[in-house]
Amino acid sequence: MNGKTVMACIEAAHATLKEHTDEIAALDQQIGDGDHIFNLLRGIDALFAMRAGIEAEAFAPALDQAASKLLSTVGGSSGPLFFSLLHGMAKAAQNADTMSVLDAARIFAAGVDAVAQRGKAGIGSKTMMDVLIPVASRFMELAESSAAPEAVLDALPLRAEEGMLATRDMLATKGRASFLGERARGHIDPGARSSQLMIGAVCARLAQDRK
Repeated sequence: MNGKTVMACIEAAHATLKEHTDEIAALDQQIGDGDHIFNLLRGIDALFAMRAGIEAEAFAPALDQAASKLLSTVGGSSGPLFFSLLHGMAKAAQNADTMSVLDAARIFAAGVDAVAQRGKAGIGSKTMMDVLIPVASRFMELAESSAAPEAVLDALPLRAEEGMLATRDMLATKGRASFLGERARGHIDPGARSSQLMIGAVCARLAQDRK
């Protein structure tokens, strides 16, 4: 695990967000500001300009470089939240150029915990946390049972999808959607959808690289 791994995951996330841009924008227009996906893409586009620097770093410094750039280029609430995710993972990944499944689960959980602290949101908030927290829990559960990496990479996208779909029937407690009350029901949260898509794409890329 190094900066090249980080950049490969960034590429996978970017590709799936580009493919689903119109869908996520439509979800956001229904209950949000409509700019979530465009803010995310602007930030990830900025990371491509840093490719050489990111790829030259070890895993934790590469994550930190990406985190800082996202904080300065992603607008709205997403910038600080994705900074917290990557920075939290970087802090937990010091000297982790190689890692076990359990190490990886702990690193991801640290990032998710940092997002939860920053956003003051948890499960049931109709946000990205309805994807990130269940995925982190499932990741740790599988790691502690000594699941093979391939099994983990197959299971996490399924858990992400379950969390994303669960937001459809929730009331929102954060962001602009929280002002809609009952009118937010019946709509999938765009942050949950983008997070689910990125988790699926990253897992697929990591699985491909293991072959």
